[in-house]
Amino acid sequence: MKIFKGKAFFFKSVLIYIFLVFVISCVSVIFWENPTCDFIIKNIVKAKPHGSGQIELVMIDNKSIETYRWPWARSLYGEALEYFNDYTNARVVVFDAIVTNLDTANPPESDLYFFNSVKKSKKYISGYKFQTTQKDLEYIPDDVFNSKFKYEITDLRTKNKDNYNIYKSISPFPKAYFDSLKHVGSVNFITDPIDGVLRSSSDVIFYNGNYYPSLSLATYLFINDTDKFTLTDKYIIVDKTGLKIPVLNTSYDTKHFIKYHKPYADSLYTHKKYSAIDIIESYRQIKKGQKPLISPAEFDNKIVVFGANAMNAEDTLRTPISLKQPGADVQATIIDNMISEDFMIPLSVMQNIFIILFLSFLTFVVISNLQLIPALLVLIFCGIVYLLISILLIANNIIPYTITPLAVQLGTMIFGYSYRFILEGRNKEKIKNAMGKYLSQDIMKNVVQNIDDIKLGGKKSNLTVLFSDIRGFTSMSEKMSAEEVSMILNEYFSEMEPIITKYNGVINKFIGDAVMAIFGEPIQDINHAQNAVKCACEMLKKVEQLREKWLAEGKPKIEIGIGINTGEAFVGNIGSEKRLEYTVIGDTVNLASRIEGYNKVYKTNLLISSSTYSKVSDIVNVIKIADVTIRGKAKKMDIYEVLDLS
Repeated sequence: MKIFKGKAFFFKSVLIYIFLVFVISCVSVIFWENPTCDFIIKNIVKAKPHGSGQIELVMIDNKSIETYRWPWARSLYGEALEYFNDYTNARVVVFDAIVTNLDTANPPESDLYFFNSVKKSKKYISGYKFQTTQKDLEYIPDDVFNSKFKYEITDLRTKNKDNYNIYKSISPFPKAYFDSLKHVGSVNFITDPIDGVLRSSSDVIFYNGNYYPSLSLATYLFINDTDKFTLTDKYIIVDKTGLKIPVLNTSYDTKHFIKYHKPYADSLYTHKKYSAIDIIESYRQIKKGQKPLISPAEFDNKIVVFGANAMNAEDTLRTPISLKQPGADVQATIIDNMISEDFMIPLSVMQNIFIILFLSFLTFVVISNLQLIPALLVLIFCGIVYLLISILLIANNIIPYTITPLAVQLGTMIFGYSYRFILEGRNKEKIKNAMGKYLSQDIMKNVVQNIDDIKLGGKKSNLTVLFSDIRGFTSMSEKMSAEEVSMILNEYFSEMEPIITKYNGVINKFIGDAVMAIFGEPIQDINHAQNAVKCACEMLKKVEQLREKWLAEGKPKIEIGIGINTGEAFVGNIGSEKRLEYTVIGDTVNLASRIEGYNKVYKTNLLISSSTYSKVSDIVNVIKIADVTIRGKAKKMDIYEVLDLS
């Protein structure tokens, strides 16, 4: 099948096809790509559970709040922390929560006990949050916060260095709590604005001229005893360990795709989980010399993430593997990614574009050389093969566009098979373009749209008619050759036509060196009078430019006169059944022509009738010429010289 016939038509089709691919790709990437990848991760790839096995969760769950009503007294947190401080060899305790105020529901000793436990701990990291609202009344000054929790960061990026700060403040800390802290990390997450799913971790946040690590990254830095890392266009690099976190840079944070794990059977959690009340009870038992419910050895060399997920204390996020995944479990997953150096890496935009182009080209080749049914079978096979390759890549931590290339392939099929039907209209298009050089494009468009209903007749319509004429052109042309006259007229008309079109005007005819244009028909325009006057002013400016150019070229000086009238006229087809002309006739047209002629009498360039002036009085400065006798009119009338647009 020879699809491509004719260069011009081919290039137009290519542009349409590119636009089609662009639209399909945008819709697919925005609405389909992420859910498709989520489905593959959750139902087909089925990531292994437990991650690295180095992280365990301590959760305030339903069992915990059945024992102690929510919200908990801070002393209970203190007891849990003391268990890890005094009896375990846990590497770090990550507190996935923020403390913004004192506990006024309990005695001050409750807060004091917790804060002292934090102060004694050498392995406690607390969460805090950046806020998009202004600072609360009680807050730690930014310079004090930055001085205490400053990291040594080297920024080697060449892109996104001029960060836009969407955050206005840091969540407030009770001063006693702030003074007791040694390590903190932000708990900010930004979910997908389309479906609210959390797919990426905000690892480094820009705020007030400084960079701050997330709770997960701060934990990784802590367990590796370093506060140094480097930002590049592609990675966050931890200098001491050589860890490279592949990132997506935005103007306000630096993030990476999270690789989620499969939850335990019949559980919300992807990491081993303990009830917080069991930890507290074990602490009390050890203090009494009794055997603890949970042995401290369970946490040897473990990273402990402390969070809440219970009735009235729910902290969950929508993720690719769960509609309600506990926030602490998400933090544990991100830390796990870093410990295991196990990251999901999306293909670059250029790599995805290459895949789309390759499948599109393959589709064109197939439909160009095979009949419909064999071509469809081959393309379905190619689509299935690509889908399997995409699943294999995702299983190996590489995220390609999965659905977008297939959507573009389908669009390409439809476009390719539609192309042959489009070719049938080419002759009609050629005729239209050829006749459009003799008729106005807008009139030609009207004819084509009503191709089956062309007949004599028309309608009365309120419109504005513009006549323009070159002064003294007849005597001027007698001194020039026919070729010179033709060149001047062609250049003049070529400059006037776009101006008329710009203001919704239609050139009805060229009469020697004169132009007749109509406004308001066939292009509907309620401001036809104003647009006609604006058009005339721009035509006069263009003539001034042409005059300077032609004088420099040794050509004669030209002046034009323009007359404009607004009123009712007949618009439609006149002539015979075999020869039609789309035109405007009536007294409105005649008056416009005669007003134009008065430019010679009054040595003016632009005259308008009183009916036109009534429509444009608020946009023009004029001189009134009263009691003018117009040939064919019994009564004298006023006309107006337009000086300029007001």
